[in-house]
Amino acid sequence: MNRSLKTALVCGAGGFIGSHLVKRLKAEGYWVRGVDLKHPEFSQTAADDFVIADLRDDASWLKIFDRPFDEVYQLAADMGGAGYIFTGEHDADVMHNSATINLNAAHYGQKAGIKKLFYSSSACIYPAYNQEDPNNPKCSEESAYPAQPDSEYGWEKLFSERLYLSFNRNYDLDIRIARFHNIFGPEGTFVGGKEKAPAAICRKVAEAEDGGEIEIWGDGRQTRSFLYIDECLEGVRRLMDSDFVGPVNIGSEEMVTINELAGIVMSIAGKKLSIRHIDGPLGVRGRNSDNFLIQQKLGWAPSKKLKNGLIETYQWINRMVQKNRMA
Repeated sequence: MNRSLKTALVCGAGGFIGSHLVKRLKAEGYWVRGVDLKHPEFSQTAADDFVIADLRDDASWLKIFDRPFDEVYQLAADMGGAGYIFTGEHDADVMHNSATINLNAAHYGQKAGIKKLFYSSSACIYPAYNQEDPNNPKCSEESAYPAQPDSEYGWEKLFSERLYLSFNRNYDLDIRIARFHNIFGPEGTFVGGKEKAPAAICRKVAEAEDGGEIEIWGDGRQTRSFLYIDECLEGVRRLMDSDFVGPVNIGSEEMVTINELAGIVMSIAGKKLSIRHIDGPLGVRGRNSDNFLIQQKLGWAPSKKLKNGLIETYQWINRMVQKNRMA
């Protein structure tokens, strides 16, 4: 390893955001170690060194923290889309696995003398009572308290924010915290139960014949905003290069209903499809990023149009669907 290069450790480097982050850091000239339970599913890792390890285990951290990394990116978590998070069937695993990883990251990171640690929190920490009106959700950073996340996933993320802030106060661990809002893009999970809304809808549209129908959970009038992966990474890197600890939203302010999201994907695919609304886990009624603070602190906020990101995402998922059909 070239000792003059800045070094980064990406925890969760086998996942969607983590694998893209490794590529971004390599493009910026970092020496990167990735660690995860698995390699990236859809492409070769760009990491200089990739360690297969269970970050719930103490021994794994002793192995990977063999140097004081310049930057650590803690994205590893037990998570998925609404079909995984909101059924209640995975609550114990979600809380135990993710909390254990974060407790280890903070403890062993501080002992190893790492120079800066980024933690990926989530918009799921925001109170359900502020997200009942689909047209006017409140997700400004200070509105997180009094706390009432709509899922155990959200509660764990909020606990871990406080964990890292405590290590910052008591042990001078230099941290940055961002609350991600529905990140999407190519090379993300699109089948199997852990996929999120943009990937699930792209897959359903890609699989449907023109004139057919797709299924959507609920009435489709629930609202969300979705942020393309490249803008997410830009926000993360700007936050890391700043002196602002956070927490700060990294998300889009372009709010759409799920029905509108489906309509955009259909227009990209050039298909006319009907929607059949069915029962399913939904989460909050409305959610949208509030970008006042990120604009104030970083002088930047995401601006890429949702449709532009969906074009790239749909094209990739459509290729995967056609490839799977040929197999």
